Amino acid sequence: MTGGAERPEPLRRGDREIVGDAAVEAVIRRCACCRLGFRDGDQVYIVPLSFGYQREGGRHTFYFHGARQGRKLRLIRESPRVGFELDTGGALIPGRDPCSVSMGYESVIGTGVVRLLESPEEKRRGLEEILRRYGQAEAPLPEEALEKVSVFRLDVEELRCKARR
Repeated sequence: MTGGAERPEPLRRGDREIVGDAAVEAVIRRCACCRLGFRDGDQVYIVPLSFGYQREGGRHTFYFHGARQGRKLRLIRESPRVGFELDTGGALIPGRDPCSVSMGYESVIGTGVVRLLESPEEKRRGLEEILRRYGQAEAPLPEEALEKVSVFRLDVEELRCKARR
């Protein structure tokens, strides 16, 4: 768990919780995308995104990029508090009978605040984290590329990690 003013509700299956920075970060590295959940009036909008990740001073930070207009940017401006989810390792676990069949997984869920990055330096840093995560760190970032995209970061307030293997 990270941040947050209140202690989160205990996990129903606490035996599946993954604790420890290295173990949690290993799960995050294995995940292909991060889903952000926004409040949109009385609706919920969930969007899967490629991401960069960094942990500094005990804080988890995710970086994302996207178009310079659209629903996601409108929601960041209107309601920057989000939920997020990452998962990997989905695999069927056979059971003795249909009611005992289950799924294996590793997942990370949490909450935080998203903010748009405005300065070219912040945007470059965010894009470099995304590129590094997907093995493209050596690719140069031309200045005009920074102007064509929005870059935003998620400052995590609460994070929980679980697995069933």
